[in-house]
Amino acid sequence: MTSSGRLLVVVPSETDPPARLGEWLSAAGLELDERRLGLGEQLPQNLGGYDGLLVLGGPQSALDDEATRPELTGVRALLQEAVAADVPTLAVCLGAQLLAQVAGGRVRVGAEGPEVGATLVAKRDAAYADPVFGPLPLSPDVLQWHHDEIAALPPGATLLASNPHYANQAFRLGQHVYGVQFHVETTPEVVRAWAASDPVGVAASSLDAETLCARAEAVHPDLEETWAPFAGRFADLVRGAAGAGAA
Repeated sequence: MTSSGRLLVVVPSETDPPARLGEWLSAAGLELDERRLGLGEQLPQNLGGYDGLLVLGGPQSALDDEATRPELTGVRALLQEAVAADVPTLAVCLGAQLLAQVAGGRVRVGAEGPEVGATLVAKRDAAYADPVFGPLPLSPDVLQWHHDEIAALPPGATLLASNPHYANQAFRLGQHVYGVQFHVETTPEVVRAWAASDPVGVAASSLDAETLCARAEAVHPDLEETWAPFAGRFADLVRGAAGAGAA
């Protein structure tokens, strides 16, 4: 492992690429190894040779069984390994739901329906002492697009952010494993593609598709201002793991 930090990037679906988050992490000095499951790329058997893990989202559900979504079996195994070894991890949306699930939490179809579009989350008290979440503003902008919810956090998880729609918006396991229900990686083009392919999600919003997408596009500069530094702080964790592995 190199001291620069090697990050395994799991892309469950081409609909949710690492996009801007990948750019921020690369700019922070990490070496990204992307594995795109939608293109048939294979996952490594384990996290050996990696200093961190990023798992993105997709239209799959954490409630799908192995027969329905065989591509998620290896993702679950890598997340279990990351939790057990406290490997620096960032799991986004579907990734966060899979993380919660493998660690003993509970995922279900969202009781309040889909949550889509630009919105805010609020830091919880524990977030202020967290090295990655601590410097965030009190109520940072995020982009939501999910039909399922994390109904119960895993035992021992630390809740870091909530909102009135769904309480479990961000959490930490151990010292270095993070899950976020929301998105920060998107581009306006990605959001428009989601809106076009998910009429049920759009219908759950109080906005029409064009307004929903326009508001999401307007908030993207604020997302970058807030979440690019967040990505840099997560990269610090990965580099720290690389340094420890090299010592």
